[in-house]
Amino acid sequence: MNAHLVRMRRLKTMISKIFAFVFLTLMLFFLGWILATLITKGIEGFSLQLFTQMTPPPGSQGGLLNAIVGSLLMVTAATFCSGILAFFIAVYFSEYGSRSPLTPLSRFMTNILLTAPSVIVGLFVYDIYVVPAGHFSSWAGALSLMIIALPVIINTTDNVFSLVPHELREAAVALGAPRWKIIWKILLPLTKTGFISGVILSVARISGETAPLLFTALNNQFWSLNMNKPMASLPVVIFQYGMSPYKDWQHLGWAGALLLTVFVFTLNILVRIFFRRKIVIR
Repeated sequence: MNAHLVRMRRLKTMISKIFAFVFLTLMLFFLGWILATLITKGIEGFSLQLFTQMTPPPGSQGGLLNAIVGSLLMVTAATFCSGILAFFIAVYFSEYGSRSPLTPLSRFMTNILLTAPSVIVGLFVYDIYVVPAGHFSSWAGALSLMIIALPVIINTTDNVFSLVPHELREAAVALGAPRWKIIWKILLPLTKTGFISGVILSVARISGETAPLLFTALNNQFWSLNMNKPMASLPVVIFQYGMSPYKDWQHLGWAGALLLTVFVFTLNILVRIFFRRKIVIR
């Protein structure tokens, strides 16, 4: 009887390994196919003018400078605002809201917002910002990206705060340290790596968002640094050029997609490097 059970367990283990290997192979195959297509088509549009010239009309030479700068402005504004707000929300969850009945509900709503479709966020910002203002703007685009980035940073920072032993807080309280000094002198140095990792992950998440920007920042074919006006962004330009019938626009679209992929890939490597630095508490 025992020998039969052992054989059955070995058979199930072998079948599980076979299925895992097959699905892993399929995943790597399609991932490699996508990357090979992206590199093959995207490298054709890579040149110095990609980073130095504006988006061109059909049939003309040009680059993606205004789209790159527009994406950098909106992502930077969204990351800065969401990072500050997420840090204070995570501090409240961890240090002040442990006994509040609203804290579990707030965490639940944060998780829902984390999985919310980005197009819904874009429609929401369109209704509360673009319609009352009467025009599209990159501030509206930054607001939609901020809403998307916020739960990513909150969850990461909140999880890192929960890893800090309560004995450290109790020891600081016993020494007479106020709550704000405990947060600033003990929690922040121990959790800054996790917070930075959450910020980098949020940047990787929002850098490729297209749907919310279509409803908020729209697009702009010209050079513009006025964030109160429509502004070009790399994901929207990739979408527009990829759907166009013009070959020169399609080459720029593939080049922009490759550039965005390299950027996100680099950010993920940075996150891995930050996460390798583990917190050691003696």
